[in-house]
Amino acid sequence: QVQLVESGGGSVQAGGSLRLSCAAFGYSYTINYMAWFRQAPGKEREGVANIGSDGSASYADSVKGRFTISQDNVKNTLYLQMNSLKPEDTSMYYCAASYGISAELVWERYAYWGQGIQVTVSS
Repeated sequence: QVQLVESGGGSVQAGGSLRLSCAAFGYSYTINYMAWFRQAPGKEREGVANIGSDGSASYADSVKGRFTISQDNVKNTLYLQMNSLKPEDTSMYYCAASYGISAELVWERYAYWGQGIQVTVSS
């Protein structure tokens, strides 16, 4: 059973930076994809970025050039470096993991989820 625990959220002014971390533990097999999703009140959950076990990454258009996803396989930790933050990035951010082979950045492909962490960007 994969367990995911996010950290690093908080409040920042527009233009600032935050780094989210997600510690993964309790699993025995290689996780194929890990991802970050976000969901604001009244909105659908949307994919932010994902990364495969081979290091290949993809991003939502809204964050390309500003966010970077990475993973440390020794520490079993996923990261999301968020730069040039905008008020519209305000949301609850979730870490997710998948054993599946699909690289699609859609929440239905991910079976394991963290509890979420709040990111608030003020103008």
